[in-house]
Amino acid sequence: MNYTIFPNVRLGKNVYIGDYVILGLPPAGKKSGEVETIIGDNAVIRSHTVIYAGNLIGDNFHTGHHVMVREENIIGNNVSIGTGTIVEHHVILENYVRVHSQAFIPEFSILEEGAWIGPNVVITNALYPFSPGAKDNLKGACIKKNAKVGANSTLLPGIVLGENCLIGAGSVVTKDVPAGTVVAGNPAGIINEINDLPY
Repeated sequence: MNYTIFPNVRLGKNVYIGDYVILGLPPAGKKSGEVETIIGDNAVIRSHTVIYAGNLIGDNFHTGHHVMVREENIIGNNVSIGTGTIVEHHVILENYVRVHSQAFIPEFSILEEGAWIGPNVVITNALYPFSPGAKDNLKGACIKKNAKVGANSTLLPGIVLGENCLIGAGSVVTKDVPAGTVVAGNPAGIINEINDLPY
């Protein structure tokens, strides 16, 4: 056995755990086993993934290699998190969310059902990092149902992406995006409507 499971981790049926995985790692200020961790049926947790204690994770959860999931997150069914991605604490990932490789999902982000995050996407949550009170005013993005964020994009703190919108690759999103629109650029602006795309 080349993985570590801390006390008070509850695993569902048919869970695959790769080498050097750590499940239920206690966060700062908590003792081993103090906080319950639940992972549902049919999970595939690939090598070197670290999942902290206090996560509630549904069925059919998949990670790539070297994924880190911090504490106190709520993760739905059929969620996939790609290799090298970091999900910080107090994040909500609803059913069918797909986060590709090397993404960063900070504290207090909400990804609604079917949201899709491309590789190397960075979501931010501190408007003025290192300013007095910065930690008390963190605000992650809210990515609405079926919104899609292209590779290498950056979302500024507190951004709301409307349902079914599309963020073009490499965009810097500085303000809320209306539902059903296509935005791109730095700063990102509306360039089309989803219903007008040719495919």
